[in-house]
Amino acid sequence: MSQSILQQHSPAFTAVAALFVTALITANIVAVKLIDIGGFVLSAAIVIFPISYILGDVLTEVYGYARARRVIWLGFGCNLLAGIAIIAAGALPPAAFWAENQKAYDTILGVAPRILIGSFAAYLVGEFANAVVLARMKVATDGRHLWARTIGSTIVGQGLDSLVFVSIAFVGIIPGDVLWMTIVNQWLAKTAYETVATPLTYVVVGWLKRIEGVDVYDRQTSFNPLTLVD
Repeated sequence: MSQSILQQHSPAFTAVAALFVTALITANIVAVKLIDIGGFVLSAAIVIFPISYILGDVLTEVYGYARARRVIWLGFGCNLLAGIAIIAAGALPPAAFWAENQKAYDTILGVAPRILIGSFAAYLVGEFANAVVLARMKVATDGRHLWARTIGSTIVGQGLDSLVFVSIAFVGIIPGDVLWMTIVNQWLAKTAYETVATPLTYVVVGWLKRIEGVDVYDRQTSFNPLTLVD
């Protein structure tokens, strides 16, 4: 089996891509709940959203940026479809015996336009930055120090994700000092999450490289996020 076919159609690659998309969509659904951890107010998405970055690291590290780029766009498309379905379902007239639940549906699943736009923009900026940084660091380090690549790319990707989302969603709504505190808190929490998960990332990456027989270096890869051509 050729490397190209293996990369595109192997069961392991399909499983990682499916988990990536699932983590992304689930994070957007549970993000409506705000939690308090040690005085830090965070979105409940913190329990799963960083997993999408971990899986993004795995995809880029093992299969290369070109494959990761396709999965990032796949995740965007699936998330957009889920958002459209949720909005359309909310707009449909409720059954008479269910009407009293419409407010609860709108509260939990309804999304303000700014929140939706911020979420989509932050996802694309953050995920692509994460993938590019990791791929370039892999080439620069000749494949050494995986921990530095995963943590370094997360610092950049999650930082941009938090900055873009909070800025679009809440600028002009919450005070400037609270805005920056929210950005920093989310950035630190997500980065800490991936740092703690680094040993697991090592295990998954090592296992995939062994069973797939691939370890892609993006020396000649185009990093244009808008193309799906390798």
